[in-house]
Amino acid sequence: MSEPETGAYSASKGGVFGLTLALAASLAPDVRVNAISSGWIATQAWQKPSQRSEPELTREDHVQHWSGRAGVPDDITAMAIYLLGDESGFVTGANMVVDGGITRKMIHVD
Repeated sequence: MSEPETGAYSASKGGVFGLTLALAASLAPDVRVNAISSGWIATQAWQKPSQRSEPELTREDHVQHWSGRAGVPDDITAMAIYLLGDESGFVTGANMVVDGGITRKMIHVD
C-alpha cells in the first residue's frame, strides 16, 4: 500500500510485480516465476552478530496485523520453501503477499 512521501518505494514495488509477470510469461513453461511481497518483518535477531538483538515489539506492533503478531524471517522462508516445492507446480506469475494482513487492514501505527 502507498503512504505519503513513498513514491519511489511504491514504484519499485510495482516494478517488481510487473517484472514477475513479464519473466513468468517469457520463461514459461520451463521456469516458474513468482514474487514474495513481505510486510513488516522483525529482523533484529537475524542481523550480523555484532548488531543482533531481540526485537522490542509492543502489543500495538502485534495487533496491527490480522494475524495478531508481527512477522519473522521464518514466515518468508516458509513461503519460499512452498514456492520451490512440487505443491506449487501450478503457481506462476503470482505475487505472494506475506504480511499478516497489515496491508489489507490499512492501519499502521508509527
